[in-house]
Amino acid sequence: MPHTNTASGSTSARTQEQTVLIGCGILAREIRTLIRKNHWPLETVLLDSDLHNDYCSLEKALASSLSEHQTDRTVVFYGCCHPRIDEIVAGAATVRTQGQNCIEMLLGRDVFTTELEQGAYFLVEPWARNWHRVIMHAFGTANPDVIRSIFNEDRRYLLALRTPCTTDFTVDAEEAGRIAGLPVRWMDVSLDHLEHTLRAAFVLRSSRNAP
Repeated sequence: MPHTNTASGSTSARTQEQTVLIGCGILAREIRTLIRKNHWPLETVLLDSDLHNDYCSLEKALASSLSEHQTDRTVVFYGCCHPRIDEIVAGAATVRTQGQNCIEMLLGRDVFTTELEQGAYFLVEPWARNWHRVIMHAFGTANPDVIRSIFNEDRRYLLALRTPCTTDFTVDAEEAGRIAGLPVRWMDVSLDHLEHTLRAAFVLRSSRNAP
């Protein structure tokens, strides 16, 4: 189910010029922190991150949310998370944030690419706290040998990302590493790249005619 909030987290009515950000909820806390920091007149409709594992459900949920807000100024917070993402976005006459995925938007392209090439599997708190469910949805199995075999094909470590919004998920991250058969490394991440990505999308959307 989507989570809908205004910029302040209240249920006040939207203003005429308010933008609605529709997309993945994996970085919900980080996004709402930036909304409060910048006083953006922004409503969020953040969808379940598990939708990434089901293209049909992802397209249906995103298209439904865009249709519901077709009279609003919308921005889509997704990377290349669906093979038809740009068609879906164009069909709604809107724009999306630029980046391969939410992790690239958080880290920036250079850091993301470097860590990926070195064998990182990125881990954020919501995934770590729901690791068994995440793995089952992604791989379709709970068999530990199969899971470790998949991870060890080309991944060398789990890179757990701490943002200013995360709580201590050390225990969950270590358990995720045990299940994956990979060591856990940690990286502290600011919200600077995410903020830049969102700002760029808002500017692009504002440059177009309001709905």
